[in-house]
Amino acid sequence: MFFSRKAKAFCITMLMVFIFSGTIANAASYTVVQGDSLYKIGKLYNTTSSEIVKANNLTNDLIYPGQKLIIPSAEYTVKSGDTLYLIAKRHDVTLDSLRIANNKWDDYIYPGQVLKLPHGNAGKNRPIQNATNKSVVQYTPYELDLLARLITAEADSEPYNAKVAVGGVVVNRVKDSRFPDTIKDVIYEKSYGYYQFTPVENGWINKPASQSSVQAAKEALDGSDPSNGALFYFDDSSTNKWLWSKPIKAWIGKMVYVY
Repeated sequence: MFFSRKAKAFCITMLMVFIFSGTIANAASYTVVQGDSLYKIGKLYNTTSSEIVKANNLTNDLIYPGQKLIIPSAEYTVKSGDTLYLIAKRHDVTLDSLRIANNKWDDYIYPGQVLKLPHGNAGKNRPIQNATNKSVVQYTPYELDLLARLITAEADSEPYNAKVAVGGVVVNRVKDSRFPDTIKDVIYEKSYGYYQFTPVENGWINKPASQSSVQAAKEALDGSDPSNGALFYFDDSSTNKWLWSKPIKAWIGKMVYVY
């Protein structure tokens, strides 16, 4: 059967649309945070500073925290069977960057939902603070999620204050000169060849965080500390004499917090 050049071009175009269905060129709304620049924002969304300037009718490159910007970007419409992990993998971006671009820290998505597609690893290590600007240590969106996952693995069945206290212990270590100075490095620290936190060792750290654990992590990062300054915690069924010998700072549910 004979096809004209125009017909062939049309068929190829429709085939490409079918293959990449769900991804469209569009614009995202972005709120500037402390430390941002047009260059950094452009890298996150795979665009340029000049395109952002043009889209927002800016006269220069100056931006300020809280400013709302329109960002030329790509979007993806969620289909049945999708997960955030699969969407990130399919579009060759990190899961962390996908979460940052959409300010999404849980794993719930639904068919028809529109997500903004970021570009690669851009923005992964961008420090943020929570909405109240009272956080006692700097952290990245990745570290907020990581802390929430640790809390879920360690204390998801415990009272809410026990969850906040687990986060408080991690924050206390970040602030203590005897431990690493970032959330990530504290959680993944090894001592004498062993991880400091069991969920890192057994893989439970990779399970999604519960919503209450996300909130508990935010409270801990905001300075709430029901552990009363503790640097260690353990289940009260533990037989570790070294842990039990330390001063007990708090005992919440089955979780014991010591210094």
